[in-house]
Amino acid sequence: MIGRLNHVAIAVRDVDKAAAVYRDILGANVSAAIAQPDHGVTTVFVTLPNTKIELLEPLGEGSPIAKFLERNPDGGLHHLCYEVSDICAARDALRMAGMRVLGDGEPKTGAHGKPVLFLHPKDFAGTLVELEQV
Repeated sequence: MIGRLNHVAIAVRDVDKAAAVYRDILGANVSAAIAQPDHGVTTVFVTLPNTKIELLEPLGEGSPIAKFLERNPDGGLHHLCYEVSDICAARDALRMAGMRVLGDGEPKTGAHGKPVLFLHPKDFAGTLVELEQV
């Protein structure tokens, strides 16, 4: 069902400062910061040879990243994103297996302009999982 690891998301308090570490210290290719108001975050993608790292900064009141940072003041791993070829088929199969899809269960447009869904961390060894249709 799942394909390759698309990205590892890290919650940060200051996306520009975090991006500078990857760009200036580690020499990585770092995107510009892009506000994602529908998701309550600002994102920066660090491109690696085999995957990406997504840096997430809170955007606006009620951002899920702000809530995460309240519990984890230093930031840290927020979620893993896996690619799927058919997000609705994956959702339906996961639900049949008893897994919980967050929100209303309908795919939303993610940071890459593709459909995404999130799966409950309690069903995946304590890790929030994002599925992205490729």
